[in-house]
Amino acid sequence: MSEADGFSRCNNATLRRTARRLGRFYDDALAPSGLKGTQFGLLFQISVGADPAMGAIAEALIMDLSALGHTLKPLVRDGYVETFPDKDDRRVKRVRLTPSGQAKLDEAIKLWSVAQRQFEAMIGAEPAAKLRATLDEVAELKLEVPAATPSS
Repeated sequence: MSEADGFSRCNNATLRRTARRLGRFYDDALAPSGLKGTQFGLLFQISVGADPAMGAIAEALIMDLSALGHTLKPLVRDGYVETFPDKDDRRVKRVRLTPSGQAKLDEAIKLWSVAQRQFEAMIGAEPAAKLRATLDEVAELKLEVPAATPSS
């Protein structure tokens, strides 16, 4: 890789740069709701589950439990989400939206929809759908770090 190429051939660097750009775009769009994109995604994931277990949410979002707990904390504090033990296994913590959490999600979906339409207007609906499909495929890969080989 030449210096002029920068990181353009690095999948990780390109993906992270793009994720930061899109993350800012959606964060700015959601700002009137008081939510960040990560919080919006979490509220949405909770809403589509039936009182999902925290482990299931973490798995769906490819997060570790401590990161999930960190993201949940302000949502619990603000009364949008509540946690409770599973009725059959009290070691399992479940989550659900409160009525104010559902209202906040409804508000944020309107803002998100505007951003989604704007993004798709810029890139095209079909390329955007293909991008999501490709990224979903990448997220499903069972990536393993190759064993280190000693240098000679």
